Amino acid sequence: MGMNHEEHTILENRADVGGAQIQRLAEELYRERVAEARTMPPEEKLLAGEELFDYACAITLAGIRNQFPGLSEEECLRILEERLGLRERMERQG
Repeated sequence: MGMNHEEHTILENRADVGGAQIQRLAEELYRERVAEARTMPPEEKLLAGEELFDYACAITLAGIRNQFPGLSEEECLRILEERLGLRERMERQG
């Protein structure tokens, strides 16, 4: 049994409100993180950058594993290295 037009509209409105709330929260969190970063000493910023890079690599590896479920860990790491190299080459080309 499908939804009628009114039910569909109510769900769309809820999604819009929820999306707006999430957007406001994300913006607030971003502002807080920027303010926090501005007060960090350079040494902490360097460590935070390394942690962020490690986190990004972990997420990318998870995506590679999901994209290629049969690959070994060594093969996944090789793909990660290729992707990092591609990013580096793209940045150099401008």
